Amino acid sequence: MTRNGAQATGPRRHSTVLRREAVRAAVPVAVAALLAAGPATAGTIGSAGAGDPYFPLSGNGGYHVRHYGLTLRYDTASRHLDGTAVLTARALQRLTRFDLDLKGLEVTGLTVDNAAAGHRRNGQELLVTPRRALRQGQEFRVTVTYRGTPRPVTDPDGSADGWSPTDDGAFVAGEPQGAMTWFPANSHPGDKSSYDVTITVPQGRTAVANGVLLGQHTAHGRTTFRWRQTEPMAACLATATVGKFDVERYTTRDGIQVYNAVDPREAKAAAPVLKKLPSVLEWESGLFGPYPFRAAGSIVDRAPDIGYALETQTRPVYASAPSLSTLVHESAHQWFGDSVSLSTWKDIWLNEGFATYAEWLYSEQHGGASAQKAFDALYARPVSDGLWEFPPGDPGTGANIFGTPVYDRGAMVLHELRKAVGDPAFFRILRAWAAEHHNAHGTTAQFTHLAERVSGKNLQSLFRIWLYERGKPNRA
Repeated sequence: MTRNGAQATGPRRHSTVLRREAVRAAVPVAVAALLAAGPATAGTIGSAGAGDPYFPLSGNGGYHVRHYGLTLRYDTASRHLDGTAVLTARALQRLTRFDLDLKGLEVTGLTVDNAAAGHRRNGQELLVTPRRALRQGQEFRVTVTYRGTPRPVTDPDGSADGWSPTDDGAFVAGEPQGAMTWFPANSHPGDKSSYDVTITVPQGRTAVANGVLLGQHTAHGRTTFRWRQTEPMAACLATATVGKFDVERYTTRDGIQVYNAVDPREAKAAAPVLKKLPSVLEWESGLFGPYPFRAAGSIVDRAPDIGYALETQTRPVYASAPSLSTLVHESAHQWFGDSVSLSTWKDIWLNEGFATYAEWLYSEQHGGASAQKAFDALYARPVSDGLWEFPPGDPGTGANIFGTPVYDRGAMVLHELRKAVGDPAFFRILRAWAAEHHNAHGTTAQFTHLAERVSGKNLQSLFRIWLYERGKPNRA
């Protein structure tokens, strides 16, 4: 993510923009533990949250969603949304009740395995009581029909997140908790799923989601777009952005299907940057390993009230024309943050520090400042600077997860690692991280273990100082 920040202690400032396969049948052990965590009654009630300390109500315990089938109809004039969500899930424990995350929209019908199920609202929680208890390991299908005027949520750092109306449609960016503003979800990055999204909008508008466009047709003044994301994706990385867009489609020489949607008002500024997308992806593939998805592209909207970009899977969404460094950043997230996802928001540096360091590497290898120069410029900041306010490995609160230390000091951690192990080992570490956690999850502990295994060095002191100690570290 890239965000516009007002100050060093707030979200990160970056140019004019503020940062921000088929699903495996089995859930990784660590993720299953997270999703099953939380309070329960005799092992029969799924917890109201996934156990994340920063966002305790995000996600839900007791089940894993394998697939979302979303059918949406959005009227851009009235800003009214009608939706049907079909969730194919598997129970991780015996369940007499489970929760979904859904905020602000009216539920008009709900079934579990085609049988009407009890349901009630409690804040962002949609509490579901199936007619019969679900057995541990049972696959089940939840169908929810809903309607209303979706509105974004306000994140702890004050930014808007979720379905945000624009003058010609909607800017849809869900990190960290906005997915629940437009579909019922198990909304934590610990739960990843495949998606089919069908969106009907007024003729003349384009609706863009993740993955591959299967088709579109126009009838009776409306156009329907059908999208499919086969590789597993966290709910916060889903989009359904709507607007008046110029569309460009092509296939790269590596076989990646590219779909770019650009607001005509941003087209002139965006064109030189988007032209570099294939070469950026090729360069990043050379450093990090093969591009992890079938599709790529960009959504460049005009959403001045948003002020950030997000690495929505396969197709980052930008609130205005991006700079080249922002394109590099959000593209790097396709490996670090999308394919390799978080297990807990505390580890957000694994996303943002890595994407920021990708910017440094791109500059270094394309005639700009070296990564060392970027490091030195940051280190020169006084101890009172917001860069040193909190350690990137422990931001301490959800309000800090998109703060400057996560991005810049997170990148500094990687540069210190690079200096400690040397370039050959460092780049092996990056590729191994992306390969070993491909379409899965990773934790800081797993990364530090991998770095020691690949390099053969004891790196505990380095990571302790740069990831977890407060204040400005002393240089080695």
